Formats: sequence, structure tokens, C-alpha cells
Amino acid sequence: MVRSMMDMELINRLYPILATAAENKTLLDLQEILRRFSFDVVFQNLFGYDLQFLSPGHVSNTTSKFADAFTHAVQIGSERYVANISALPILWRVKRFLNIGSEKQFKMSVNEARGFIGGLIKKRKEEKELVGDDVLTRLLISGWTDEKFVLDLLICLLLAGQEAISTALTWFFWVISANPEVERELVKEILSNGGGESNRDEVNGGGGRCMGAYTRASLSECLRLYPPVPVDTKEVMADDVWPDGTIVKKGMKIVYHIYAMGRSKEVWGSDFAEFRPERWLERDGADGKMWRFVARGDSYSYPVFQAGPRICLGREIAFMQMEKVVAGVLSQFRVVPAVEGFQPEYISYLTSKMKGGFPVRLERRSKGDL
Repeated sequence: MVRSMMDMELINRLYPILATAAENKTLLDLQEILRRFSFDVVFQNLFGYDLQFLSPGHVSNTTSKFADAFTHAVQIGSERYVANISALPILWRVKRFLNIGSEKQFKMSVNEARGFIGGLIKKRKEEKELVGDDVLTRLLISGWTDEKFVLDLLICLLLAGQEAISTALTWFFWVISANPEVERELVKEILSNGGGESNRDEVNGGGGRCMGAYTRASLSECLRLYPPVPVDTKEVMADDVWPDGTIVKKGMKIVYHIYAMGRSKEVWGSDFAEFRPERWLERDGADGKMWRFVARGDSYSYPVFQAGPRICLGREIAFMQMEKVVAGVLSQFRVVPAVEGFQPEYISYLTSKMKGGFPVRLERRSKGDL
């Protein structure tokens, strides 16, 4: 179902928007376009409901209010998180107590977003026959009827899915635009595999032969340098002693910096600052001309998708979606930053963003690009 919805969103919405921009030589904020695209795909996968968020002319006022409220709540919630680990959490707590400022806005945004999603859940429960492959329908068919539990779970999945994928793709297209040799290798691989039609073998656990090995390696390398979630926190459940002798106590908050870990010389070597997909590849085949994707390190040294029992269950789905977008876009277009030598200003809410967006122009792909 994810593949079908992804294809429809790509063919019916994303490609026409990019094609029109290329034809008219207009600028697009690719960060915003990808956010809307990802929102549509993930939301329909979860709820079986088409927001049409990528089609501005078809977005209802209710849908627009929901999307804006969801985005606003994420931003304020992220600011809370930063305050908790690096500033004075008392400030937002006081504002929440007095119901003023950002905390008042947060409450209003959360109520708007939860009200919209809660309405979809209630309406689905009232249907005489539950039919569909979306996550909500499957949960209800399986007996999960507690509306609050289902709502909280689906909001969590929506947050993780649409924010992470759109963020990862935004940074990827910028990095590729600055590395023409990598772009040529990517396009060569994409076109040799059907021009965007995925026929690669799955890479379960990050190893093995793969038709899209260079694409997978390029995405993995970009995620190393620009992880969608740059910082994360865990809470200690019981007193423990780590292998290096560090003592941790129950209730302590452990903060780990994924962005910094991806740029560690000790882990990635002296070329840690370079974007080099080849670090994830080995030559394969009798003639040594084929690439084989090989995971580097383990999920604890590369915790982009978490690690251990908390590892992201949607990792392979996320890669499939990202590969689909990369193959589809790069097989048809060149993504060119509107400003030559564009260097985005990195900002972090829940996920890493480009301040002010990513203005680009689209150029139709030609044979001369290869």
C-alpha cells in the first residue's frame, strides 16, 4: 500500500509541480514541497485519508488548519526539549501555568491537531464495515478501540514518519547538488534500473547484494552527516554501570548527539567530514564492476534509526520511500540551488531544518548529464 500511495503522490502531484517549475523557470522551496509531499504520503498510510496537502488548490480550510497546527505544535514542543536539556525549563513551565505566550499557542495547536485526528478515528469506528490497509483500520480490526491510545500512537507515527523523511530528503538533494560526480553515478544507476522503477533486492539489516547499492550508500552517508533527529534522550530505567565504568542511576536523562557522532574522527576516520558514499560500498561480481552495500559499524555507532530493542521498525520502509523519491526526481530533473554555492543555515527543532527553506530551480535531465 505504501508503494502504491507513493507512486500516486509522485506521479499525480510531485512530478507535475517540478515539471511546471522547470518549464516556467520558477523557484521552489524544496524543503516545503517535500514536507507537504511526505505529510500526504504518511498521513494516508496511517489514516487512509488524503490531505491533498501538496495540492494547494484542493486543500480545505480544515485540512490547512490541521497541518499548520501540527507543525506549530512540533516547533514549540521542540523548543521545550531544547530548554529542558540546555536552558531553564522553568520558563516554559511558568508560561504553561499562566497559559500565556508560546504555551498558550501550543495548547491551542495541540487541541486543533488532536481534534482533527480524533474526528477521523471516531468516524472510522462508526463505520459498519472496516475495510482498508491503513494503520488505523488495522488497529481497529485488531481490537484496539481505546481512542486515546490509538490517537497517541498514530500521532507518534505521523510525527516520526513525515518529519524525518522530508528532512532527510531535503538535505540529500542539497548535498547531491554540491557533488556532481556522485550525482552522475546515481543517475547512471537509476537509469540502468528502469529510470526510477525500483527493482532492487531488499537490504535487510544493511548488507547483501543490492540493485540500488549506490543510492542506498548515498542516502546512508547523507544521514550520517545530516541525521533528521540530531539529538535524542533516553531515561535510565535502573541503576547500571556501562562498559567504560560510567555509573548511571535510575531516572537520569542520557542525552546523545547523533549529529556529532556522525562526525567523529574516531568512528569514521580522518575523512569524516567528507561526503563519500563509497565508504558504504565494496566491489562485487566476477569483474568487480558491481557495487555491494555494506553497513559500517553498528547501530550504536550509527544511531540514526535508534539501536537495540528501540531500533526503528520503519527503517526499511523509510529507505524504500526515500529511494523512490530520489530515483524518480533525479531520473527526470537536476535540482539546482537558486544561489550558486548555497550554504544553508542549520537549525534544529525536533528535526534538523534549513533556516528559510531550500530555494531551488529545476532543470530537465538530458543525456549530456551522464
